[in-house]
Amino acid sequence: MAESVAPTTTLEDDRRTSGQRRINIIWEVTQAFIATSITGAFIFAKLSGIETSALDNTFFMVVGFYFGRTNHARTGGIGGDRSGYER
Repeated sequence: MAESVAPTTTLEDDRRTSGQRRINIIWEVTQAFIATSITGAFIFAKLSGIETSALDNTFFMVVGFYFGRTNHARTGGIGGDRSGYER
């Protein structure tokens, strides 16, 4: 049986990352709701023949920001990625 390795984080580090995960889940659900609502409204408007440049612009902006955000370079949420820092 393999031996356990001593933890490299403090209780406060663990608490911070746990809080970040909870906030990230709320934020992801909120973004998904907004993106889905805008996309649904856009599709409904197009199928119904409703022409609105405001909805068109909003749809493309939401999709653009969503894909831009999912391709972000920085990881770690609030406080950034601390993997390169010494303790």
